[in-house]
Amino acid sequence: MRCPYCQKAETKVVDTTHDARGGVRRRRECEICGQRFSTYERPILNTPLIIKRDGTREEFDRDKLTRGIRISCAKTPVTAAQIEELVNEIEAYLQQAGRSEVSSRVIGDRVIARLKNLDLIAYIRYAIVYLQLNDLHEIRNEINHLLEGEG
Repeated sequence: MRCPYCQKAETKVVDTTHDARGGVRRRRECEICGQRFSTYERPILNTPLIIKRDGTREEFDRDKLTRGIRISCAKTPVTAAQIEELVNEIEAYLQQAGRSEVSSRVIGDRVIARLKNLDLIAYIRYAIVYLQLNDLHEIRNEINHLLEGEG
């Protein structure tokens, strides 16, 4: 493992912990510059290709999904742990589905359903992009629909 500070490969593992999902967190120290940093290892399991709206196919990108959800959840009470749990849940679902291809709609529907339960502002932000709410009237209709469900 290369040191992210000095780029030298002489590092040693100081501490190792395991998490419930099979991942391994290692605390490392560079033997050259003395800086400490953490690495996280997790098993890479096969995920299906994602079929986009326009019919193109691409590999499932965990980081892309996480970024989209984080943007929707910015300045809301949704925690990083909740976002990570949501992404883990979706990735596990895709891995267990046993299919070689899955529509992006499957992922979007799962995200939007969870966000609706986590935080309505994050839900609306995600829905604007995912449901392609293109004008204020469509957004207002979605908000009114949410408000009717609460009352």
